[in-house]
Amino acid sequence: MARITVTVNGKSHTSDVEDRTLLVHYLREQLNLTGTHIGCDTSQCGACVVVVDGNSVKSCTTLAARCDHASVTTIEGLAQDGNLHPLQEGFWECHGLQCGFCTPGMIMSAYDLLQQNPNPSDDEVRHGLEGNLCRCTGYHNIVRAVQYAAAKMRGEEVSAPNV
Repeated sequence: MARITVTVNGKSHTSDVEDRTLLVHYLREQLNLTGTHIGCDTSQCGACVVVVDGNSVKSCTTLAARCDHASVTTIEGLAQDGNLHPLQEGFWECHGLQCGFCTPGMIMSAYDLLQQNPNPSDDEVRHGLEGNLCRCTGYHNIVRAVQYAAAKMRGEEVSAPNV
């Protein structure tokens, strides 16, 4: 057992976790943050992506104990004061989701990308999301959603494209 203190979505949590507890299970089962999805358990699909200390990680292969004293942001932590984050809005406005299973991981990977590159090309968006799989959509609208959010985060006036 390990006692960890983790700041998740701006709130500090101190918990006892087994040494083998994965971050995705800690978030879902101990903190009741179920927006982070368990897809493949092998880090292939990206449904479990969260941001730890400013970098996107696949939480299905990250030990919770390794996140002691870390800052974690999940999909639940992006919306502020009841307002969707521009990425969440972009996925809605640009039809970047269908079933929604991959969406939290896609958004968190895109969030990391836009923190590093606020004005990515379409190819850079595709490269930034290549560790995330979507089985429903063509990736075209996902790229549109990220570009919508990037423009909005840069302070540009945006409107949803005709899709």
